[in-house]
Amino acid sequence: MNQLSDRLNSLSPSETLAMSQKSNELKAQGVDVINMSVGEPDFNTPDHIKEAAKKAVDDNFSRYSPVPGYPALRNAIVAKLKKENGLDYTAAQILCSNGAKQSVCNVLMALIGPGDEVVIPAPYWVSYPEMVKLAEGTNVFISAGIEQDFKITPAQLEAAITPKTKALILCSPSNPTGSVYTKEELAGLAAVLAKYPQVVIIADEIYEHINYIGQHESIAQFPEVRDRVVIVNGVSKAYAMTGWRIGFIAGPQWIVSACNKLQGQYTSGPCSVSQKAAEAAYVGTQAPVEEMRVAFERRRDLIVKLAKEIPGFEVNVPQGAFYLFPKCDSYFGKSADGRKISDAGELAMYLLEVGHVACVGGTAFGAPECIRMSYATSDENIVEAMRRIKEVLGKLA
Repeated sequence: MNQLSDRLNSLSPSETLAMSQKSNELKAQGVDVINMSVGEPDFNTPDHIKEAAKKAVDDNFSRYSPVPGYPALRNAIVAKLKKENGLDYTAAQILCSNGAKQSVCNVLMALIGPGDEVVIPAPYWVSYPEMVKLAEGTNVFISAGIEQDFKITPAQLEAAITPKTKALILCSPSNPTGSVYTKEELAGLAAVLAKYPQVVIIADEIYEHINYIGQHESIAQFPEVRDRVVIVNGVSKAYAMTGWRIGFIAGPQWIVSACNKLQGQYTSGPCSVSQKAAEAAYVGTQAPVEEMRVAFERRRDLIVKLAKEIPGFEVNVPQGAFYLFPKCDSYFGKSADGRKISDAGELAMYLLEVGHVACVGGTAFGAPECIRMSYATSDENIVEAMRRIKEVLGKLA
């Protein structure tokens, strides 16, 4: 007897977490699995941030924080946005949450209701469409394939907007593709959005600092749309703080106040000690961020070179984040040892069970012809993983 709500029954489980779990199960059985399924830096949190957390414990930061986060953290975020992005916000326009994931969900739950449309470029991060479903909105996908570097055009955006469009989710640098929108490309999208004042732009910039083309560009810089851009960011990726769970939004006061009201009812403020750690991340030295970025760029170059040597893989060069998203549909319909590959999910399962490399099929990302590989792992692991993949794919005929 299923007594679960329709809301819950409409949700799909997270494909990335499912693959990670399967890979951990195989590891527990003693199988040497290389896990390229999770979007998580393999570095440790920098020492000065850990020290700030220890001090926060000793200083008894153990009580409820204000719902939007401590003023000191919000002011540190205001200073970061000014210094790094040239954007002016006040502390009242910042709301800190339990990771950027909650930040995105807060905005959608505050804005979207039945009949409201949310435009999402595909490939997309697996959780966006599910969050829209939770808010009882309607997903409208814009498909951007590898031939256009997985980035939508202004014409595609204009064609997707209807009178029911309430929001656009734009992720740059992108999970799962690593594509980064340039200032010129964002200006083109902003020019279209300027004509549709009812559309709120949710700019997911969590991979901002993992960028291989220099300056990060935010769509919030364009005055014609600035007053309805909600920036989503956090400390997880740039500072290797995934488990600390601190994300934030910066945006128009009316949206931030609404999210504050929502968060006040279902989680309250995020972890007090994590907030003090995040404050240290923003106000302290940024040297570790650059060290990690340089390492990711080296790994990007390595995995792209090796992936291009695999017959049947179509590969672009990601310009940010730490994912490769090769097109691999040339393998669909092939088989080995009585096992037929009909889609990306089956290909990912084949790579896991036969090649012992965990990737994620692209279907959950809105690109069923691709697979996602995270190269947030050592150079040695990348070399060995790509060797295994090449070997087991070579058996398919």
